Amino acid sequence: MSGSAPVPRRSGDRPHGRPTPPPPPASARFPDAPPTGTARKPASVVSDAAHPTHPSETTTRLRPVPGDGAPGDGAARPAAFVSFGQPEVYDDGAARFRAVGGRGRPRPRTLTAAACVVLGLGLIGGAVTGSWLTGDSATEAGSAGNFAAAAGLWHSVPVDRLFPPTVDGEGAGPGGADRTWTRIAVAPDSGCADAFDPLLRKALAPVGCLRLLRATYTDATRSHVTTVGLLFTKADAAAMTSLKNRFRKEGLDRRSDLMPRPYAAKDTVAADFGDAQRASWTVSVLTDVPVVVYAVSGFADGRTVTAAQPAAEAVRTGATTAPAQSGLGNEAKGLADRVERGLRKTATSASEKPS
Repeated sequence: MSGSAPVPRRSGDRPHGRPTPPPPPASARFPDAPPTGTARKPASVVSDAAHPTHPSETTTRLRPVPGDGAPGDGAARPAAFVSFGQPEVYDDGAARFRAVGGRGRPRPRTLTAAACVVLGLGLIGGAVTGSWLTGDSATEAGSAGNFAAAAGLWHSVPVDRLFPPTVDGEGAGPGGADRTWTRIAVAPDSGCADAFDPLLRKALAPVGCLRLLRATYTDATRSHVTTVGLLFTKADAAAMTSLKNRFRKEGLDRRSDLMPRPYAAKDTVAADFGDAQRASWTVSVLTDVPVVVYAVSGFADGRTVTAAQPAAEAVRTGATTAPAQSGLGNEAKGLADRVERGLRKTATSASEKPS
């Protein structure tokens, strides 16, 4: 019947006189296919329009199989699979492409921000701590507890805590040499009437004079003598800060006409330590406690000094004056620094409330 599909024949049926169709032409991709007409299908292989067959394999090269893109097959798939690297995909959480699996993932910005915050806090904390250690007025003035407690130390603390019998000055001498000072006399607590020259007394007047404590020390060789004093004032933190700024701006702590006077104790190596024997000095106005710390040094043998020099200048490298060469600048500065440290430590202990 016209238009009907051909009936498939069983294996072994004769073709009833119909010619056997020739094999398909050689493929351009597989030039080793047998030439047209040189090979015939085996009698056992049956083919029709619906189920075409392929020529037999004659070489070791692989042939495409039906459904894998062979000529005459309706499939469009490639003859072989090709493996590629991992594809690039877009990550919605990133600003650029990255490889699958997280390779090249940028660090979260939150970690960077957190690190900056921690670093900033550390720098601020370090600055505050450094200000306390170096005596910065902004930090000192903020310690109200210490300031109030220190005002009464002159009568509530034993003298040995304010002026220890022996003071060690590690690295305080010329060239970083160690020093040891021994206390030889302590003056009775008193006012400030005769303790300072008129100009220095006038400069200190804005903060008042509550009480003055003094002690004189000698070095290990007993050739130098140094008087160190603690002037407890009547001022508040603001007045102390103002006085300190004035001393700094006007250089009042470097003027020889504003030198403190020594305490010359009788029957000691400092018996001849008078105004004419003053060789070097230092004056420090504190702002965390209402105290002015000072020290003045000279020779124990009573020799007169014609050119006194501030301790800050006498301790400089290369200084050639008599106070510098003899180390008297180091004596005044080193002893005053250590008494000042002890005062701060005592004030801190006094301000702490018992648990």
